[in-house]
Amino acid sequence: MKTRSLMFLVVLLVVVPIGFAQQAPGPEFDAYVNSALKDWEVPGVAIAIVKDDRVVLAKGYGVRELNKAEPVDKHTLFAIGSSSKAFTATAIAMLVDQAKVKWEDPATKYLPGLQLFDPYSTRELTVADLMSHRSGLTRGDQLWYGSEYSRDEILRRVRYLKPSWSFRSRFGYQNIMFLAAGQIIPSVTGKTWDDFVRERIFIPLDMKSTSTSIKAFAGVTNVATPHSRIEDKVQVIPWRNIDNIGPAGSINSNVQDMAQWVRLQLGEGVYDGKRVLSSASIKEMQTPQTVIRLDGERGRLYPDAHFLTYGLGWFLSDYRGRKVVEHGGAIDGMRAEVALMPEEKVGLVILTNLNGTILPHSLMFKIFDFYLNAPARDWSSEFLKSSKELENRAKAAEKKRESERATGTSPSLPLEKYAGTFQSEMYGETRVALDKEKLVIRFGPNTGDLEHWHYDTFRVTWRDPVRGKGFISFRLNSQGKVETLNVEDLSDFTRVPDSVSKAASTP
Repeated sequence: MKTRSLMFLVVLLVVVPIGFAQQAPGPEFDAYVNSALKDWEVPGVAIAIVKDDRVVLAKGYGVRELNKAEPVDKHTLFAIGSSSKAFTATAIAMLVDQAKVKWEDPATKYLPGLQLFDPYSTRELTVADLMSHRSGLTRGDQLWYGSEYSRDEILRRVRYLKPSWSFRSRFGYQNIMFLAAGQIIPSVTGKTWDDFVRERIFIPLDMKSTSTSIKAFAGVTNVATPHSRIEDKVQVIPWRNIDNIGPAGSINSNVQDMAQWVRLQLGEGVYDGKRVLSSASIKEMQTPQTVIRLDGERGRLYPDAHFLTYGLGWFLSDYRGRKVVEHGGAIDGMRAEVALMPEEKVGLVILTNLNGTILPHSLMFKIFDFYLNAPARDWSSEFLKSSKELENRAKAAEKKRESERATGTSPSLPLEKYAGTFQSEMYGETRVALDKEKLVIRFGPNTGDLEHWHYDTFRVTWRDPVRGKGFISFRLNSQGKVETLNVEDLSDFTRVPDSVSKAASTP
C-alpha cells in the first residue's frame, strides 16, 4: 500500500508540472480578450500559443468584418506585415547554412547595382546590415507604398534617398533594405523571394494557407477584412497590394500556420524532428546587432524592459528576467505580433484586423505573465491609456497648426499658374492640374484635392482615405514663377519646363 502511494506521489510530481506547463489560459483569458476588443474597438483577433513545442491555443475572437456575423477562427487569414521580416532573415540564413552567402559579405557582391547616396556606405554595407536597420537611411516608404514601382526599380531609386544619420551610428527602421535582402535570393538561387520562402519555409512547416501576396486570396472566403480609424471612426478599407516590398512585409497567414513558424523558432531550427536550418543561424538572428534607445513612444511599448536591441529580423528585449524575441507588423487595416520567450519555450501569435492599435502588444504581456505565474496586471488598460494620451497629443498638435494658420492670405498667382509637371529623382513624377477651378495633384496612382491654406501652401486631402491629409507648398523663383513643389515630410519636386513636359507627353 505504501509502495502504491509513493508511486502515485512520484507520478503526481512528474505529471502535474508538465501538464500545467502545457495548458493554455482559461475562460478568464477569453473574457479578457473579448473585453479588450470592445475597449480598443478592434473587430476581430486570432491568437495562437505554443508551449513546449505544442500548440496549446489557436482560436479567434470577434468578427472578420465590422457589423457582419462571420467569426474569426484559427484559419482566418490576416496580413502579418513586418512580422514577415524574420522570414526573409531566415531565408538568408538558409543560404548562409549552404555557404552560398556570408553575413559579412558586401551586399553589392550579390546586388552589384545597389547604390546608396553615400559611396562609403555602398561599399561597406553588408548582408547583415540590410537586416539590422543601421544603414543610416530614413524610411523613404513613399517610394513603394501605393506606388507602381517594381522591386528592382525601388532598389535603383534608393540611391537618391539621403541619409539621416551616419552609417551604423544608430537604429533607423528601414523597409527598403529588407527588400534588398530579399532580392539577394534571386541573385543567388535564380528563384524569387516568394518561391524560395514558399518552398523552403511554408511547405516544410505545413503552412498551407500562407502566401506572400493578396493575389492568393482568389477563391478564399475565410479572410479578415482590413479596418482603419478614419475621422475617429473605425471603417472598412480595401486590401492593399504591397508585393513590391514583399520581403519587408507582404506575408499573409493565419494563427494555425504561424504557430508552426513559432515552433521552428523555439525549436532552434528543428521542426517535427527535422532540421530546417542550423541552430547557429537561429542564434545569429536572435543576437543583438543594433542598440535601440528606450525612450519616447518606443519606451512606452516596453515599460519594464532594461534594454532593447534589434537582431536580424527580430526585436530583442527583456521581461521579468527573460529574453524576449518578437516582431510586430502593421500594414493597411492590420496589426500583428509574433513573440518568443525561448527560456520558457513559449511563443505566441496575435493577428488583428485594425491598424494603428497596440492591442496585440498588450495581449503579449498578458500571455507572458500567465506562463511566468506573475501577478495579474491589466496591460490592456495601461496601453489603452497610453495610446489615448498619444492621440490627444496629435490632436493638440493639429489644433496648434490650425491656430498658426495665417488668415486673409491668398495664393501669389492665379491657380492655373500652379499647374504643371514636377519631378523628383527619387520619387518620380507628380502632376498638378486645374480641375473645375480647383487644383488636383496626382502622385503615381494617388490623387488628392488641394485647398488653399495660406500664402502658397495648400492642404491636400487624398482620395484614398487611409492617406488622410497633408500639406503641399509651392515655391516661386526670382521671376515670380512656380519653381518647386514640396510635399511635406516627403520631398521637393522640381517643375519640368512646359516645353519638355509637352514633348514627353506627345505620342
